[in-house]
Order: sequence, then structure tokens, then C-alpha cells
Amino acid sequence: MRHIPRPAGPRLRAFAAAAIAASLLVASACGGNSGGPSSSSADGGKVTLRFTWWGSDTRTKLTQQVIDAYQKDHPNVTIKGEFGEWAGYWDKLATTVAANDAPDIIQMDEKYLREYADRGALLDLKKADGLDTGKFEPDTLGAGEFDGGLYGLNAGINSFAVVANPAVFKAAGVAMPDDTKWTWDDFARISAEVSAKMNGKAWGTGAIGTNEAGLNLWARQRGESLWTKDGKLGVSPEKTTDFFKYVLKLRDAKSIPSAEFTAQDMNAPLDQSAMATGKLAMSFIWSNQLVAFTKASGQPLKLLRIPSADGTAKDNGSYYKGSMFWSISSRSKHQKEAAEFVNYLANNTAAGNILLAERGVPPNTEVQAAVTPKLQPADAASAKFIKDIGTELGEPSPAPPVGGGQVEKIIQRYTTEVLFGRQAPDAAAKAFLDEVNGELK
Repeated sequence: MRHIPRPAGPRLRAFAAAAIAASLLVASACGGNSGGPSSSSADGGKVTLRFTWWGSDTRTKLTQQVIDAYQKDHPNVTIKGEFGEWAGYWDKLATTVAANDAPDIIQMDEKYLREYADRGALLDLKKADGLDTGKFEPDTLGAGEFDGGLYGLNAGINSFAVVANPAVFKAAGVAMPDDTKWTWDDFARISAEVSAKMNGKAWGTGAIGTNEAGLNLWARQRGESLWTKDGKLGVSPEKTTDFFKYVLKLRDAKSIPSAEFTAQDMNAPLDQSAMATGKLAMSFIWSNQLVAFTKASGQPLKLLRIPSADGTAKDNGSYYKGSMFWSISSRSKHQKEAAEFVNYLANNTAAGNILLAERGVPPNTEVQAAVTPKLQPADAASAKFIKDIGTELGEPSPAPPVGGGQVEKIIQRYTTEVLFGRQAPDAAAKAFLDEVNGELK
């Protein structure tokens, strides 16, 4: 999966975390609004809300259209958009929260949801006045729930998937796999066959260990999970070792490119990645990334289910993940109005008809039904995939605990060590788990 570079390192994160905690304690001691929603400002009922998000220019333009439409129907509410690139988004958010100046409405990522919620920075949306979740797809709320509260409302349905380029399969003379019953052994065999027939022009797949989602699905298929519900590391050394052994299996079968190529590709911009440039028959992505990869590659791509240990699709560990979340600051002076706007984003078909699937397939079933006929082909394919796998999914994976947001960079490093032969799978597994536990502490 492709990502924009991650934010601040451990020292800055620790500083920001301490600052967030300190600011919340100070605010509480000063007797500020610590949780109950307020309904209006002192300025004649006029309310100004700050709304922050990250994303592309397209996302910003569509989001502003939704804001304009909402303000037209709610003339007493002014919504000020604050947006930026992923790379600087989290540093800015940490700074504003630490200064007790957080935006009222926050586009939140799963990696940092618990980190902000555990420090009291986010409102429990179960207590929000004016927010309705009754028409959400089953299991889509669970991704934002923990410790009895709902701290992030799913803004778009997502699932981890294999993305395939049919043109590469055709060039190799290899049949597309049946993803309803394939195993990891099938995946390795098919990938190796494509690599052999393409003879250096393309490879069967990219390495699975380039993000933590692959390890999480591997663990979920085997009765474990990357994270536990109480915020601990939930994958064992044995399962992690087996995962790194599989990475080696792909390397030794030449199912994947060289270690050097893979290391460079891990952090390449999406449009320069091996999948986007036609160098891979398959890769691993989140389903809502299909549009971006299709556009970058210039080829019609296809989403496939994740392989399983036993060839049973319902046992492949997949689940509905929030592509991102809507959160509300616990320090907002206008929590009721913020909740009403979030309710509009999530449940109003007019808003849905503007945003379509830009943030993923809408979780609200009525909005989903309204927008689906209007989707472009790649978005429509993503929506169909999400619908097709619905009966096969398990419960949502727990949100990462505080410190868990760095696990992607960590697993990339140890996957690289394994691929270059600098660490054996068992040694890499131990070092990986020790380092992740160190981040959590």
C-alpha cells in the first residue's frame, strides 16, 4: 500500500503527547467546557466551526462544496476549512490540541484515533446531540469504538485487498486467480509463474511486508490480531516469524522483485510505484485506493480478496475498516453544531452526491444506494467489491494503541532486513515486536 510520508518521529511525538495531556489537564482545572455540548454562541446565535482535513485538491474542492451547501441551509453557521498535506497534518493537529486550540471537527485516521481519544482530546460521539448512526452498514461503527465510547465516525468503508493488473496477466499468459478460494501457497505459485514468464519485465507481486495491514490479516487468519481490544500488541513471535518466512518464500521463488527494488518501491510516490508503472501483476492496497492506482497506471485494475490459510474466503481475516473518521474535539464550544454538521456529512444524500466515494464507500446504506449509480468505473468497482465481500467479513480490527502509529515504518525496516538476508525471520520477529512494544510504552 502506498502512503504519503509519515509524520514526526518519536521525540516530537512524545513532546506533542505530553503537551496534549498537559493542556487538557490545565483546561479542566480552569473549569472550561469539559464535555457537555453547547448549542449556540453569545453572538446572536451565530456559530463558527473550524473543520480540518488532509487530502488532495480534489478532496478539498468537493469538501468545500459540501460546506457551502450546508451553510446555505444553516445561515447561522460558518464553517472555516483548514486543510493540508498528510505530511504536515499531524504535527499541526498535535500543536493546536496542545495549545487548547483544536478544530471543532477533525478528519481522523485510525492510526491516531486512540492516541487522541485516550488523552481526552476527542468527544465520545455516543453522547453527541444530533448524530444518528441508525442507517450505517453493520460493523462499520466498530472501527471507531473502544473503551465503551465512539470516538471516530466512519467516513468511508474500506477493506484490505489484492489489486491485480489484468494486462500483466495477459502478457504473461497466466490466468487470473479465483480469489474466492485461493491460499497463500496459490498466491506465491501464481506470482512466481508471472515473474518467470515476464523475465524481468514485470513480477508477480510486491512484498507483503511493506505495511502492517498484511501482518494483521495474516494474524487474524490464525486466531490472533496485530492489536488487542485493550490496546496491547496481540500477535505472537511465532506468527510473526511465520509471516517473515513467507516474505522469504516469495523472495526465493522470485515472486517479488529484488530486495533493492523492493526497498526503493516501499516509499515511492504512488504514481511512480511498481504497481502504477506496470511492473507488478499484483500488489496490496486498501480498496479505496483503486481509483488512484487506476488513474496512475492508465489500466483497468481489479480488486481481489486476500488469500487465506485454508482457501476459505470467510476465513481470510478481512474486515470493514474506516478509510478515515469524523471526530469532534472534546474542547469544542459548539459540540451540538459540530455534531449536526458531522451528521450532515455522514447521513445526508445531498452531501453524499457531492462527495460520492472520494473518502471511500459511504457507510450509510441510504447514501450508498443514492451515490452508487453516479460513481465513475473505478469507484463503482470498489463499491461492488465492498458489497461482494460483506458476508465474509469478521469484526473490525481494534484501533492501534498510543504509539502504534509508527508500526508501518518499523515493519518496513524489518522486512527489508529479512529480504537482504541481514536477519533471519525469527530474529526479525523478536526485534520487530520488541521495538513496537517499546513505542507503546
